[in-house]
Amino acid sequence: MYGGFWDNLKNAFKHSDNSLYKLIAINLLVFLVVMVARVLMTIGGVGDLYSSALSYLMMPASVSRLILQPWSILTYMFLHEGIFHILFNMLFLYWFGLLINQYLGSRKLANLYILGGLAGAVFYVLIYNLAPYFSGSVDSSLMLGASAGVFAVVVGAATLTPNTTFMLILIGPVKIKYIAIFYVILSFANSAGANAGGELAHLGGALLGFIYITQLRKGIDWGIPVQKVGIFFENFFTSRKGVKVSYRKKKTSAGYGSSFSNPSKSNTPVTNSSDATQEEIDRILDKIAERGYEALNKEEKRKLFEFSKK
Repeated sequence: MYGGFWDNLKNAFKHSDNSLYKLIAINLLVFLVVMVARVLMTIGGVGDLYSSALSYLMMPASVSRLILQPWSILTYMFLHEGIFHILFNMLFLYWFGLLINQYLGSRKLANLYILGGLAGAVFYVLIYNLAPYFSGSVDSSLMLGASAGVFAVVVGAATLTPNTTFMLILIGPVKIKYIAIFYVILSFANSAGANAGGELAHLGGALLGFIYITQLRKGIDWGIPVQKVGIFFENFFTSRKGVKVSYRKKKTSAGYGSSFSNPSKSNTPVTNSSDATQEEIDRILDKIAERGYEALNKEEKRKLFEFSKK
């Protein structure tokens, strides 16, 4: 990160290693555009046209409709209408995204969000088309919001560092594993309620977040395809500016940048030099994967924190 929250948000697209603020910025920009369009079109007497246009960006439960608008499996996860809907999604994305960004890096955070959104959409479509309870509402059901991607980040962070503690107002210190468990149970309990589609997407995203981190610990990065697409567009837009981009981080078995590799290396001591190398950071991440963040000594935590700011 490069400064305070608002500085990072304002300069989100000026830095390549800044997925957290890019995701927040995209969600906020889309929300503002949609809000302005809704107000102007409603006042102008064409509110029905607005609703129709928005539906083509939302995620449909109907497979036949999804085939006609396949882009919606991506657009829905950046789409919000209610102020509190986007507020709570972005707060959770920021709080838990900081942890993922610090321990695994910017690209892994983007992987989690996108894959969580995709998993939430797939789970939503499957349940609506297979469960008899939803048979009468498949054709009319549409979904929007970043919640599935956010749940993937929340559960991913809780799986990675379950004993990290947040201070909650009126409650006090709470380990994030309990926060994640509470919201997963709440989503399950509400999955037959008024917002059934959204709650099902939460569960799909949460499951993806758990699996993604457990697979990373085995050296398997499910996000490599997402990562490659992101790098392609990043290089494409950078090359149009006449700048050659090179990556200094070596490729590991789990993909580019900071990752989990062979846990057997986790006991290798980390040197006390001022600047940590990529190899040292990989060893620290291996140690987190095997024994948790609390197993790090003060020097290892300092190096991980300093490296996350580069």
